[in-house]
Amino acid sequence: MDAGRAEWLWQCTIPDKTELQEHTLKTERCIIVGDRCTIDYGLKGEEILISELCKINGNISSDGDLRLDNWSEVTGDIYVNGDAFLGEGVRVSGKLVVEGDLDLGDNVQIDQGFEARGWISIRNPMPVITYILLYLITLLGLEKEEDISDFFQALIEEDENEKSVPLVIPPHSILNMEIFSSPGKMTIGKECRLHGNIRAKTITIHEGCTIFGSLSAEKDIIIMEGNSVHGGVSCTGGNVEMKRDSHVLGDVSCNNLVIDEKSRLDGVIVAPGGVKIGREK
Repeated sequence: MDAGRAEWLWQCTIPDKTELQEHTLKTERCIIVGDRCTIDYGLKGEEILISELCKINGNISSDGDLRLDNWSEVTGDIYVNGDAFLGEGVRVSGKLVVEGDLDLGDNVQIDQGFEARGWISIRNPMPVITYILLYLITLLGLEKEEDISDFFQALIEEDENEKSVPLVIPPHSILNMEIFSSPGKMTIGKECRLHGNIRAKTITIHEGCTIFGSLSAEKDIIIMEGNSVHGGVSCTGGNVEMKRDSHVLGDVSCNNLVIDEKSRLDGVIVAPGGVKIGREK
């Protein structure tokens, strides 16, 4: 995949009210997974688009369509309420149940068999990255591919919760109960519950989230109001900001720390650049 053409796909975006429940990452939005990702739990979303050479160690449940690109592997069962599109060399260790039509590429292996209510076609479906571009241009009301990068950049800098923001897992990400590692920027929406130690270039957590793990970034970390982090917070080359009523149960290590007077920090502070206490006007 061309990182220059798909720069927006390298920004990890977790929409509002996303939860990790019983080994399943659940959201009410569309889920987009970049290529060569390893995810050690299941996925449940409005529509699920998985790029090539991914491995999903769990069940997949899609309220709409499912697109699973070439040479990807799913070790659990797949349930699709819409249409399913499986590319060349896909392997499913469990069973596949599709309420709509089923398109299969060459050399697809489904160990426990499949059921499809609609038409079954043997052909190579459209590549997922091409479909993702068309899908987002339509979903976000954009006119061209370049506008997608601008939209996701605005999402990092501003609050865009009124939009139908998908859950985006960038290429080469690793997700399991111990670690949530993404190579680029990460933005977590409001009222999310996530497990695992989060690793990213920069991290922004919006209001009302609970993170059962630590936060580690190369640059800045921003923890908005009313968040709870059950672990330490560290950034090797940036600053940490804790807004009102946020709570970090571990240590904080950074260049500079800005903490609101109504926030709580249980651990040790290591901030060579200083600590600033914020107060409401």
